[in-house]
Amino acid sequence: MHVNNPFDSNYKFSPLVNAVPELEAFIIPGKFARKSIDFSDPEAVYLLNKALLKWRFNVNWTLKEGHLCPAVPGRFDYLLHANDLLPKLEGRRARMLDIGTGASLIYPLLGTAAFNWECVGSEVDKEAISYAKGLIRMNASMLGTKIRRQEFKSLILPGIIEKKEQFDLLVCNPPFYKNKSEALAANARKNKNLHGADETHHNFGGSANELWYKGGEEAFLKKLAIESAEYGSQIHWFTCLVSKKEHVRTFKRFIRKGNPTDLKVIEMTHGKKSSQFVAWTFQNQENESVK
Repeated sequence: MHVNNPFDSNYKFSPLVNAVPELEAFIIPGKFARKSIDFSDPEAVYLLNKALLKWRFNVNWTLKEGHLCPAVPGRFDYLLHANDLLPKLEGRRARMLDIGTGASLIYPLLGTAAFNWECVGSEVDKEAISYAKGLIRMNASMLGTKIRRQEFKSLILPGIIEKKEQFDLLVCNPPFYKNKSEALAANARKNKNLHGADETHHNFGGSANELWYKGGEEAFLKKLAIESAEYGSQIHWFTCLVSKKEHVRTFKRFIRKGNPTDLKVIEMTHGKKSSQFVAWTFQNQENESVK
C-alpha cells in the first residue's frame, strides 16, 4: 500500500465499533486470535467500510441496495497514488473529475475528506445520481460537490466537461464485463471459491452500469483513451484503473495515438492482492517520460 495509507488488513475493531456499533455483531475470530469479519457476507463488508469512512474521515455513508460496496482501503490507495502526480497548487483547491461515480460516491467522498479537493462526478443512472446527492446532503463538507448525468451511454467525456473548464485529475474505475451473462459467470466462480457452491447472486452487489459495458473493459478503455486527447488541454492528469493486466498494453497503444507528454503504469499492492492504474497527460511536464 501507499506509505500514507492508514489502512491495513489488521483492523482495529474497537474504534471501528465505536464509529458504527452495528459492526460488532459481525465480528468473528480470525487467524492468530485476531478479530475479523466474514468477507463473503455483504452486510459485514458494508458495515466495515462504513465504519472505516466514519472512523478515519468522519464521513457519513450508506450504500444503495444492489450496488457495489467499495473497499475503502483500496479506493483510498488509488487516490493517494494519483495525488502524487499532481503539481503543487498555489492558492486554490485541486479539482477532480470522477467518471462513473455511482451511488456510492466513494471517490468524491474520499477526495474531499482526505485532500480537500473540489469534486465533480459523472453518472448515467438517474437513481444512482439521486442517491449520491443524498450522500452529499449527509456531509456538510461535500456541499460543493456536483454530479452530472451522462445522457449518452456511448460517450464518456463529451457532455460532462464544460467549455473552458479545468480539472487537475480524472479518476475512473471502469466496468469489468461485456454483459450480464459474463458478470453472472464470474460471480458464480467467485462464490464457488468462497463457499464451494454455485450461486447466481453477486456477493457484493452491483448494478448493470457498474458491472458491464458493451464490449467490456477493453472497449471502455479504448473509448476513454480516444476521447481523452480531445480534452488534453482541460485535464492535467487522466488516470484509470485496469482490472486485467492484458488490457494495459492495448490501452497504452490507444493513448499514444493522442501523443501524450507522459504515460505511466502505477502498480499498487493490498496485502496479497495487486492492481494497477494507467496515468497520462497531454500537458508539458518538467521531466517528460513517455514509456
